[in-house]
Amino acid sequence: MARSEKLKEMYPFDMYAFANGLTEGELTVLQNVRNFLENDMKPVVNEHWEKAEFPFEAFKGIAETGIMNSPLLFEGREGARKPSELYNAFLYFELAKVDASLATFYTVHGGLCYNTILLGGSEAQIEKYAPKIASWEWQGCFGLTEPDHGSDIAGGLATTAEKVGDKWVINGEKRWIGGASTADVLPIFARDKADGKIKCFIVKGGSPGLSVENIKHKVALRQVQNGHITLENVEVPDEDRLENVNGFKDVARILRSTRADIAHLATGMTIGATEAALKYIKERDQFGRKLSGFQLVQEKVARMQANVVATMAYSIQLANMQEQGHFLEENSALAKMHNAMRMRETVAWGREVCGGNGITLETDVARFFADGEAIYSYEGTHEINALIVGRFLTGVGAFV
Repeated sequence: MARSEKLKEMYPFDMYAFANGLTEGELTVLQNVRNFLENDMKPVVNEHWEKAEFPFEAFKGIAETGIMNSPLLFEGREGARKPSELYNAFLYFELAKVDASLATFYTVHGGLCYNTILLGGSEAQIEKYAPKIASWEWQGCFGLTEPDHGSDIAGGLATTAEKVGDKWVINGEKRWIGGASTADVLPIFARDKADGKIKCFIVKGGSPGLSVENIKHKVALRQVQNGHITLENVEVPDEDRLENVNGFKDVARILRSTRADIAHLATGMTIGATEAALKYIKERDQFGRKLSGFQLVQEKVARMQANVVATMAYSIQLANMQEQGHFLEENSALAKMHNAMRMRETVAWGREVCGGNGITLETDVARFFADGEAIYSYEGTHEINALIVGRFLTGVGAFV
């Protein structure tokens, strides 16, 4: 099959040919990931979403696709520790168009945790942790937000760390930490009592004084096990303090990188909701013909497709800029803000064209509709991302 035909078959929603920049190796891995998601994950996501359980055993198979460490991803980029940003964007499209919970679990492990190690660790620390995270031998999470501090984490971080001999003693709480209860590696951000600076510590799962309670009664991302972490005199050896995190500016550097992932995730949900709605209207009969033949329905799905292209454009251009080393806070904030807005309206339209059946899990749009609310708010709420862009435009910070 010719490359152009292969791309058209894999990405019929890619009307502006953004996928042309992918390498053959990247396409192969993406196809592996898609096959795994379609065959092993998609048949069980509704069941697990409804039961609020994550399909851990089945999801372990994602490692065999080479999602983070296949040699095919590093052809022509030998020595790199991460696949290309373009591959990363399309990977999130694949994950999130099947299910936002799966994509969220991945972004906690392969995005937030992995980038924290790569950006915050010394060479020795990277060599110790990165390969095992990339291979999924160790599962990671990301311990930043707290029960009383989310958007104001820069000045309000309450978790503390105190140096005692050659160890650090950590006390505090973290909340909304995806995958915390099963994580082997928990990067925990805490304020150093000595100098007041935010630092990061690698806490091992099962450490004495560490406890995790999963948050119940969620109406979005029900599969993801978000944890409330309590740390009571948890001891961490000094060798597990990430050397290159020494203030909020370093935390912001990590978030600049990973906020793009949520922009891509929102794009994937936009794609998924559109695909689910199209499938439904092509099969559903009303007034003696398929819903797909009605003008008002076609107008709605045309707007959904316009949002697919628009969010892809933001994601791909942001990926290209980051691949070139341009990690600008206002750019990732703008992409997350825009893509989450467009996703939110797209999943609502998807629910709408499916009518009453759009509130059932059988049409898939119900999951996207519910999960969209969580994506709209995490990795910076709409308002926080808007204020980052507003500060860039006006030169005035209006956060408080």
